[in-house]
Amino acid sequence: MKSPKKISILACALLLILALACIKKTQKPNPELTTINLLRGELLLCGDGQFGELKFSLSCNYETRATFDLAIALLHSFQYNEAEKAFVKVIDSDPNCPMAYWGVAMSIYHAAWFPPSKKDLIKGSKVLSIAKKLAMDDKQKDYINAIDVFYTDWENIDHKTRAKRFETKMEAMYLKYPDDIEAAIFYALALYSTRDRVGKDYVNERKAGEILEYLFVSNPNHPGIAHYIIHNYDNPVLAHKALETARRYARIAPSSAHAQHMPSHIFTRLGIWEESIDANLLSTESARCYAEAAALTGSYFEELHGIDYLVYAYLQKGDNTSAEQQYNFIKNRKEFHPMTISASIYPIVAVPSRLALENKNWKRAASMKLQEINLKWEQFPWQEAIHHFAVALGSANTEDFNTAKQSIEVLKKLHKKLIDQNDHTKSIQIKQVEIQIKTSQAWLDLRKNNDTKALSLMKEAVEIEKTTSKHPITPGDVLPAIELLGDMLLELNKPEEALAAYEENLKVRPNRFNGIYGAALAAQKTNNLEKTLLYFNQLIEISKDSNSDRPEIKEAKAFLNQVT
Repeated sequence: MKSPKKISILACALLLILALACIKKTQKPNPELTTINLLRGELLLCGDGQFGELKFSLSCNYETRATFDLAIALLHSFQYNEAEKAFVKVIDSDPNCPMAYWGVAMSIYHAAWFPPSKKDLIKGSKVLSIAKKLAMDDKQKDYINAIDVFYTDWENIDHKTRAKRFETKMEAMYLKYPDDIEAAIFYALALYSTRDRVGKDYVNERKAGEILEYLFVSNPNHPGIAHYIIHNYDNPVLAHKALETARRYARIAPSSAHAQHMPSHIFTRLGIWEESIDANLLSTESARCYAEAAALTGSYFEELHGIDYLVYAYLQKGDNTSAEQQYNFIKNRKEFHPMTISASIYPIVAVPSRLALENKNWKRAASMKLQEINLKWEQFPWQEAIHHFAVALGSANTEDFNTAKQSIEVLKKLHKKLIDQNDHTKSIQIKQVEIQIKTSQAWLDLRKNNDTKALSLMKEAVEIEKTTSKHPITPGDVLPAIELLGDMLLELNKPEEALAAYEENLKVRPNRFNGIYGAALAAQKTNNLEKTLLYFNQLIEISKDSNSDRPEIKEAKAFLNQVT
């Protein structure tokens, strides 16, 4: 027989369930919602549905709290569609819950990514207009007002200004509610979204990282904290501070393709190729699982993004076979999901360009054709520029000067197109295309025996590169300008200057195959046996498990056998 105490607890629990059911039945959907194309349906969660641990106490009905917290976790791992669907489940259950509308608006903001489309901005504005009419406490009102300033008057105010408004509001919340973990986390995310996208002082990234590192100590399984530490430290200066976090994040949210991938940003910055490969093999598998569950008609961008990182890592190990296998997965794809996201299109041009240029296969680069896709390449000037850069370098080095000149002219037109878009979020792209133009022209001049002009242009490209941050989409430029400067200096019989360039490159991009090989050659030509041995040994070490047929490795082994 049950004790009276237990009977009392069961009775209270039953009454609570009945009361909540009555509340739910009496709540009617807001008719305004029928005019908004909200995402609905079953949540598509691969694996065991683990997205980390958090508790956000501002959800409304108690019965919706687990769904609301899952929505927040999905939001923090950039599972934006599933996050919106989860928030809409809360709305459908509790249409008077203002924070659920806030969640929808946050899910279509994409603070760390590309700006929302016009369609999304209209949707976010409508959602928030409903939320602002609901009864709410002061903290809920502050959350609503914070994201509302991003959507307010979006027709007339640029994205950069509105993003800064959101950051300012979140800073005020961070100071007003010092015990609110989520306010601090979303403030850190806002800092990242308004960072200097070109410069290398990393002011916002350092500030956000300090906040997040402090929170991580007492919240070791929070997906947003780990994720945003990685994003803020995804640069050569700060990457070492995120290595431990990178190794933990995939375990925190194992069901997220993005969480499986994100550690590789740090592994790439630090030249840890095996761990980058392992992370992206898991990520691409998870992405395929999601794409299958969602019945997507196009290639899911998380898979394509992971493949780009895989190819980059394999190439740094000299493993052309594995890199080519990854390219085979994507070289005939024509449709993507989402269709307009630049992360989907970038690998389509970056991967074949890497395969040609990293191997100095100039004939392959010169003969490359733009992959046929069910979109107009004119929509993607930055991505298209990568293709023409590869063709220009290949053509210059095979002395097809007319094709090289034509490709450079196309690069100039694409550069102007990017400038004319007047979009601050594309500032890195503009700089990168400028680097490509100068680099291509430099090698064309070198092949035409205009050595002085060639070297001057190459150095100009390097100076721009030194002050330009890496774009978060890419594991790295298809070829760094400073590495190409080292190559040019070697050809011009300036091995000491070449060695300095290669070594400077390796400080920023450690364990790059071509950087190490170039440094070994330059050291050999300066009769620096110690450094020659150092770099040739490094080349053999990073490629030891790759069964590589790269001639550079054979050369390294031959030299070492000769001197030892």
